[in-house]
Amino acid sequence: MTKHALASRLAVVLALLCSPGRAPAGEPRQLRVCGDPNNLPFSNEKLEGIENKIAAVIAKDMGATVAYTWWPHQRGLVKRVLNTGRCDVMLGIPKGYDPVLWTKPYYRTGYVLAYRKDRGLKLRNLDDPQLKKLKIGVQVNTPPHDALGQRGIADNVVGYQLMFDSNYHAEDYPGKLIEDLVAGNIDVALAWGPIAGYFAKKKAAPIEIVLLEDRPESGNRFAFDISMGVKKGNKELKDRLEEALARRHDDIAHILEDFGVPLLPAAEEKARDKGAR
Repeated sequence: MTKHALASRLAVVLALLCSPGRAPAGEPRQLRVCGDPNNLPFSNEKLEGIENKIAAVIAKDMGATVAYTWWPHQRGLVKRVLNTGRCDVMLGIPKGYDPVLWTKPYYRTGYVLAYRKDRGLKLRNLDDPQLKKLKIGVQVNTPPHDALGQRGIADNVVGYQLMFDSNYHAEDYPGKLIEDLVAGNIDVALAWGPIAGYFAKKKAAPIEIVLLEDRPESGNRFAFDISMGVKKGNKELKDRLEEALARRHDDIAHILEDFGVPLLPAAEEKARDKGAR
């Protein structure tokens, strides 16, 4: 072997030994995540959120480290951040979100009906006649908000924001709806499940949380499969993420449980169960 060939081989070996996490050839050294800097329970710059924890698990499985581009998850995120190459993956998007190429879902959750257990309300759905008399807090422009309108329930409704940007209207943080429920300022909360579960658990509050059942025949869709999203055309990264998600399924389930996320069977799993009957 020539000195030149030996030097080349040594260079390759050293490069592999020095690679972060000793990632296999073709694996990214960094998993570049589009993160919201202040939007618990999902993510924040202190890496305390659901998506922060899941991103760390997936990156480690892929032999990579997580690198964040911080941007509030509002309109323009895909166009201005993901599609311009400032980051490569978004977490926590609904399966089927058209602006991106989405992975197979890694959990399923939905909107919930929540109330204090000591009220003895025993509510189970939006058709309960008690809802016409109770003070209801609901995240505006969401399926439960629309469903209340369809039922003529409006005068006793208080609106809260689902989308949040800490740079504007910091008082409208996601947990305010549940905190108002705990404080007794409202009787019932209709909220996105992960938000309700997290803040109820954080407050150690006696809150009953009921997942709303989908009503496709009425156009009310309350449950959603949650995926990761990458730039359209980036099938290679999508495939690697799906492989890592499959391998780390149990770890992700533990994270979701720790955050109090109310979970539903995946849509594919429900379809299989129906077919078996």
